[in-house]
Amino acid sequence: MKKQFLEAGQIVNTHGVRGEVRIQPWADGPDFLTRFRRFFIDGEEVKVRACRAHKQMCIASLAGVEDATAAQALKGKVLFIDRDDAHLPAGTVFLQDIIGARVVDESGRELGVLTEVMPEPAASVLVVKGEREILIPDVPAFVLEKDADAGVVTVRLIDGM
Repeated sequence: MKKQFLEAGQIVNTHGVRGEVRIQPWADGPDFLTRFRRFFIDGEEVKVRACRAHKQMCIASLAGVEDATAAQALKGKVLFIDRDDAHLPAGTVFLQDIIGARVVDESGRELGVLTEVMPEPAASVLVVKGEREILIPDVPAFVLEKDADAGVVTVRLIDGM
């Protein structure tokens, strides 16, 4: 079952003296989080006044956080987004929706379960655990389909995988 609220990042520090927070995104990159007008922290909705990408982080100004002391109190908190607020390109899925999915090859043979997605510079790598552990680059040549609704990822293996 898909979760309505998805982990999207963590507040790792303050930024400046005006109450801005530095967010480590747990998404494709910081630009993804700049699109949201609200986050959820500890189950409570928090309006986003402004959010910008800065290097590999996001700098955000949140409603109700007016100074560095208030921002410091949020350090370490996990940010959630509402699934309904995210607009993904066609054919893409949230990784949280496919972790735990069955992985099958193109002939339908069961290979195992997707346990992790490791971000790598060239492409993410899917970690599949079954009779043995298989590492599969998350590129169209190897990953044919990610069906989050059915909980199945279909892949093409080559010799040596």
